[in-house]
Amino acid sequence: MASDLENAAPLHKPNPSDHLTDLVPALPARRRAPWRVAYVAGLVSVDVAALLLAGLAAALVRFGATEVNAAPHLPYWALVLGGVPAWVGTVALSGGYETRVLGHGTEEYKRLFNALARFAAVAAMGAYASQVEVARTFMVGMIVGTIALSLLGRAVGRRVLRAARRRGLALRRVLIVGTPNTAFPMASRLARDTTAGFSVVGLCAGGGRDRRSPSHDVPFEQDRRRLGPQLQVIGPLSHVAAVVREHDIDTVAVAPSSAITPEALRHLAWELEETGVDLVVAPALVDVAGPRIHVGPVAGLPLLHISTPEFSGVRHLVKSTQDRLLAVLAVIITAPVMAAIAVAIRRDTPGPVLFRQTRVGQGGQTFGMIKFRSMYVGAEERLDEVADDNKHGDGPLFKAVDDPRVTPVGRFLRKWSLDELPQLFNVLGGEMSIVGPRPPLVSEVLDYDSQAVYRRLMVKPGLTGLWQVSGRADLPWHEAVRLDLYYVENWSPALDATILWRTLGAVLERRGAY
Repeated sequence: MASDLENAAPLHKPNPSDHLTDLVPALPARRRAPWRVAYVAGLVSVDVAALLLAGLAAALVRFGATEVNAAPHLPYWALVLGGVPAWVGTVALSGGYETRVLGHGTEEYKRLFNALARFAAVAAMGAYASQVEVARTFMVGMIVGTIALSLLGRAVGRRVLRAARRRGLALRRVLIVGTPNTAFPMASRLARDTTAGFSVVGLCAGGGRDRRSPSHDVPFEQDRRRLGPQLQVIGPLSHVAAVVREHDIDTVAVAPSSAITPEALRHLAWELEETGVDLVVAPALVDVAGPRIHVGPVAGLPLLHISTPEFSGVRHLVKSTQDRLLAVLAVIITAPVMAAIAVAIRRDTPGPVLFRQTRVGQGGQTFGMIKFRSMYVGAEERLDEVADDNKHGDGPLFKAVDDPRVTPVGRFLRKWSLDELPQLFNVLGGEMSIVGPRPPLVSEVLDYDSQAVYRRLMVKPGLTGLWQVSGRADLPWHEAVRLDLYYVENWSPALDATILWRTLGAVLERRGAY
């Protein structure tokens, strides 16, 4: 018996370390929607083609078509081919292919310019270190051509992406987390901005109204009624991860709320790691652009420093100078068009060619804004006839879709925004800017129902602006105010350039022009 026990196999004792791997959280998953992969692949192809075409063009300009294939010039082709992976790699290292910055905003273009600066610096240092003699005109032409073609390719890519999103494609499925009175305004803002490509699936909300987290400039009840049946609470705050898996969510957006403490937000981030979704958190202070936000660690806390808006100084002096130069150039280019419009107005209906109207400008000062006359003489006295057709019933702004006071030529001018060309002379006179808030009527200013709306008058009004490129008369009053206030507080040369670029598309698409 003893020998049998001695020869028996030893009993297996569980080792505590055998199950340690089950206790360690899994590594974060990586989810990439097929459209994102295809879009990034397209951008990479654009950047490769941009460098190759820019190199070819620079070689043709520098050496001529007859000598470009000569043996002494072959090192230049090696330089171009070697620059392709360097350029794509530099863009990737600069974050130029990160999907969260693609398709909207200015961050994508900023990262592309950062990549260009690094690429040029590396190319210059490489040429110096290898003692290779490279024609400066060739290098400058290749670099300038590359950035120009890459920017053009991204602009085209954005238009394609936005067209797809208008058809319900290439969208990110978003789950909003918060309390109803903060989640509904956030959902309303995301639903209005179709360019961002967010499709709000539902809310994970807890409780009712959050007294410590008041709603934004859009009233909570108005947002709730507008989104009502399309947007529902699909889960409690404690089941966010489960809702993400059940509804195939791509992005979780956390609205500011006292119900979500820092500790709860940290645990939510941990729970979502295994799902691979993007987590975005909206700050309590809204409508503050990136250039005004600076993150700095203090005592281990990532604190946001919000810079004060700039309403004067050197940058605004430069803006005023640029406005006048652009206005002079625009007047010279459009002079024949304005002459033809003047003749058409004269032949269409009796009355003056130009219409001068008192508007309120910077600091509350009034000025006479000039436009081509697009209505019959005496139209202002006939306002009562169309008072019930006001598309902006929720604010002082008046716009009617089929206004009978508009002349046939005026309808064409308004459709293509040509009636506003004389405002270039207001820009030359320093009363307006090329880009800025919409110049309001005196009656509109007297009807402002909030002190915050008067902040629109802290800068010069503009010939175009965020309101004009975001829908114009199709936008509700509170949204028009929000866009103007956003511009006033977050103005930058990059924002002006973006608005000018979008103005071209808004004019061609004729959104809200009537």
